[in-house]
Amino acid sequence: MSDAPPERRPDGRRRIRSYVLRAGRMTAGQERAYAANWSRWGLEPGDGLLDFEACFGRDAPVTLEIGFGMGQSLLAMAAAAPQRNFIGIEVHKPGVGRLLHGMEEEGVHNLRVYCHDAVEVLRDCIPDHSLDTVQIFFPDPWHKKRHNKRRLIQEPFVAALAQKIQPAGVLHLATDWENYAQQMMEVLDSSAHFSNTCGAGEFAPRPAHRPQTKFERRGERLGHGVWDLVFSRCELASNR
Repeated sequence: MSDAPPERRPDGRRRIRSYVLRAGRMTAGQERAYAANWSRWGLEPGDGLLDFEACFGRDAPVTLEIGFGMGQSLLAMAAAAPQRNFIGIEVHKPGVGRLLHGMEEEGVHNLRVYCHDAVEVLRDCIPDHSLDTVQIFFPDPWHKKRHNKRRLIQEPFVAALAQKIQPAGVLHLATDWENYAQQMMEVLDSSAHFSNTCGAGEFAPRPAHRPQTKFERRGERLGHGVWDLVFSRCELASNR
């Protein structure tokens, strides 16, 4: 993972990051899986623009997940859809090690991984209008009001995503924080690049292809809500 200083914005100010690198050691199994499998399935941002067909050895729709955590749901989705190609981005190395271990154990080969900042990967590595789907599940809610500026789903980031998603492609978000869900809805509803597949202001039922995590099931038992947002990329010529 890069130790470069924080990227600066055009006005010279530091870009506010949506994550903090947590202290945490990899387990022995994660270390072994990382060492054994990174050369097969890991992607380096320094290699520049990604050629999907060369990377996967085939031409297939690409789903990109940002912030996959420990990777259980991404692994399950990739295993359930072998006809698709998947790319995961995660900054926390233990989660990357855990996912690589799962890929090896379950024989999942249609998945590649970046261990890097998603903003930089999108900018430097993902071709424009190339992604069929982008999914961001349960990003850090930064629930204290003074920290809301760190939330990932903001207008500039949504515009950057739109540049990478092909027309009629899908942006799928999910959160268990109602306040963040409302912010996500406001940002996406006001975007000229996306249209709500469920109608303006409407949240989506959980799609069957999004696995329900243990954390999510526990939250439901405690009465916590989960909000899914499923938006479609407008045609490039649209002036909606």
